Amino acid sequence: MSDNTADASPYEVEECRGVLRVYSDGSIVRSSQPSFSVPVHDDGSVLWKDVLFDSQHDLHLRLYKPASSSSSGRLPIFYYIHGGGFCIGSRTWPNCQNYCFRLASELQAVVVAPDYRLAPENRLPAAIEDGHKAVKWLQAQAVAENPDPWLTEVADFGRVFISGDSAGGNIAHDLAVRLGSADLAPAAVRGYVLLAPFFGGTVRTKSEAEGPKDAFLNLDLIDRFWRLSIPIGDTTDNPLVNPFGPRSPSLEPVDFRPMLVVVGGSDLLKDRAEDYAKRMKELGKKIEYVEFEGQQHGFFTIHPTSEPSNKLMLIIKRFILENSNS
Repeated sequence: MSDNTADASPYEVEECRGVLRVYSDGSIVRSSQPSFSVPVHDDGSVLWKDVLFDSQHDLHLRLYKPASSSSSGRLPIFYYIHGGGFCIGSRTWPNCQNYCFRLASELQAVVVAPDYRLAPENRLPAAIEDGHKAVKWLQAQAVAENPDPWLTEVADFGRVFISGDSAGGNIAHDLAVRLGSADLAPAAVRGYVLLAPFFGGTVRTKSEAEGPKDAFLNLDLIDRFWRLSIPIGDTTDNPLVNPFGPRSPSLEPVDFRPMLVVVGGSDLLKDRAEDYAKRMKELGKKIEYVEFEGQQHGFFTIHPTSEPSNKLMLIIKRFILENSNS
């Protein structure tokens, strides 16, 4: 008699941009190739190197600095935390590396691009914890007896800015909540830049519900990222996902540094970013909201030399200048 109870072969239940596949038996397969197949534009004008910042989880960050600075003084430090729905992405992906080259060159800054543990192997709050460790690494460099001169000879630890793209923008928000204004002394965070921050919630926004299905970040992919990244059994009203949700503590007592929130007008996350900025402003926080009409999610890394991307770089540069002594 044949055994009809034998388990069927595992089948694919989740897939993210061709680089992450989750199967019915719980197994996970990650591609070694990035989802963005673009050439790296390394012309030597920006120097870079990798540094291990968390030996327990084998996490690295990538440092960038201009090969020759147009500034006579020390350079501000600008964190760039990559996106990918908490599930994919890396400091090594070419789209991330190209954008960091541009940030270092255009902003005349030391850029710090950390990796963090990804879901579903490591669900939230793992990524938030890793972002915090990456920033505390900088504090350790500022007080080290034998610091890395590659960094310390050019960096101004008193002018730190923390930015994040999509999921990285969510991490930047959580760092702003956790760090307050003085928790990195002698290093000092002067401001935060949230680029199309990846927030969610159980109630759909208009831009989510009515956004085009063929958008670069469509609703199906948004939901998939949340299914894979939030704690099992939880919802997208988790305070780490929905900072102004029904279960979220009040942000009014938090001592936020100045914040810049940027989003594309055609991004499905637009309404959440706009609502976040509005609510923060109502709490009396110093926040600037900039919306780029007609632009999709991630426009600044997908088309880094476009007119909107060039304008965004100037806005970030101004934000750094205005808040360097705040």
